[in-house]
Amino acid sequence: MKRTNSKAGQGGDVRPKKALGQHFLTDESIAARIADTLAPYKGLPVMEVGPGMGVLTKYLIAAGHDVKVAEIDGESIEYLRYNYPELAGRILDADFLRLDLAQIYPDGQKFCVIGNYPYNISSQIFFHVLDYRDQVTCCSGMLQREVAERFAAAPGTKARGILSVLLQAWYDVEYLFTVDENVFNPPPKVKSGVIRMVRNSVTDLGCDDRLFKSVVKTAFGQRRKTLRNSLRGMFPAGVPLPDTPLMAMRPEQLSVAQFVELTLMISSAREGK
Repeated sequence: MKRTNSKAGQGGDVRPKKALGQHFLTDESIAARIADTLAPYKGLPVMEVGPGMGVLTKYLIAAGHDVKVAEIDGESIEYLRYNYPELAGRILDADFLRLDLAQIYPDGQKFCVIGNYPYNISSQIFFHVLDYRDQVTCCSGMLQREVAERFAAAPGTKARGILSVLLQAWYDVEYLFTVDENVFNPPPKVKSGVIRMVRNSVTDLGCDDRLFKSVVKTAFGQRRKTLRNSLRGMFPAGVPLPDTPLMAMRPEQLSVAQFVELTLMISSAREGK
């Protein structure tokens, strides 16, 4: 699988750029394992975020995936064009966060997203994926371990946070394995974690999506407080708070269904029901 090059400047290694959060994976076996997370979805096109020097890309291509890549680093783009002729016309010189994925995959086409995600924007990347949840069947890849654990955290665990709930409302999220610092150039200061999210069967939460998101963000914005205190301002003034055990809980204790229940309570109170 190892590709070699002869042209300096085109074929030479890309310099990792701190401003872009680049830490290039150097362990081929880990790259192969990450690519394999999409093995059940070979019939679907794949968007890879931030391919760098293509350590993951080459395994996706070898596995027969229909791959497009989004990269903003000009040096990496030049490297990919020279070393991966299979990607001709498939390299998007663009910020993934600004891509209209419905335009790239029109008519509601399903697709997958994968990447060794830059640590500094990983949460934003997954928020962007959520915007296309009706099309993104599977999203997998590597990010900072602490963040990966948060995305997969179950109710009642300290790691549970805003994205735990928002992602798990629409996806089954699984933490797969941990990656040590010494397999990167340059080595990050933290360990990494690989996750896979698979779209669940939910098509409608049964409440207003925007209000649901606001309730989750407000609750975790004051995560040390009980919901009675953190959500009081979301209920109309003068309206008694619901008499429910949920209000005595803290946000990390709640399941997605319980957040939906809270959202419906707030909605009803605002409508005077």
